[in-house]
Amino acid sequence: MNRESDSSEWPRLRNPPVVQALLDIRVNLGPEVGLDQLASLQAGLEEEYPSRREHFSWQGNFKLDSTGTLEAVREKDGADGYHFFAKDGRQLFQARLDGYTFNRLRPYGSWQSLLEQARRHWENYRQVAKPTQVTRLALRFINSIPVPVSTGDFKEYVLTAPEIAPGLPQGLAGFLLRLLVPLEEFGCVAIITETMEQPREDRIPLILDIDVYRETSLSADSPEIWAIFERLRKAKNRVFFSTITEKARELFA
Repeated sequence: MNRESDSSEWPRLRNPPVVQALLDIRVNLGPEVGLDQLASLQAGLEEEYPSRREHFSWQGNFKLDSTGTLEAVREKDGADGYHFFAKDGRQLFQARLDGYTFNRLRPYGSWQSLLEQARRHWENYRQVAKPTQVTRLALRFINSIPVPVSTGDFKEYVLTAPEIAPGLPQGLAGFLLRLLVPLEEFGCVAIITETMEQPREDRIPLILDIDVYRETSLSADSPEIWAIFERLRKAKNRVFFSTITEKARELFA
């Protein structure tokens, strides 16, 4: 049995630590498609998705300040789409000139529920924006693991964790760890990001952010899109369950 088929056997957690799940489809659009067409996606959904906000693209740059120090500058580059927010505030979808994203916030629910809602709004986007090509597919799951403040080592809960050189004080006030891991058996790449938030009472929220993606060249109506998302989900599960320990799993079982 190969590792991909094994990954479908991961246990279902009763209380998953997902704080946000995203399904993203990047596309090429024809030059005739503009913001007016994307805004029309709200028609008929006003009761369910009453709020709409512009989505802005951003452009990074560097400049020298008055002391000669190089600093990063983030500049707004104009509206390129819209966010449509559900009435309960727990989900939204993005319609942009470069693609479509469905976001589900806590409580996560189930994969089938996420997929059903994501496909529903994608079909509307596809009919209105008429993408000429799908160029990238991605799933991103952001998890928050409540690690006790008394924990002496994050590796009690996650197997990928920062290490401080023995000659330095072992206290840790914060960190940011980012890994790019090719997952050849799934035909994708995983971006694994870990960080920690400020302690809340006796717990430290340890953030495990898993983003798996595949570059593609597909037509917008190709059924292969959804077959790839199923494989991306398996890849995400492989990363998640291979990263957390049994002690962490017990928090959500």
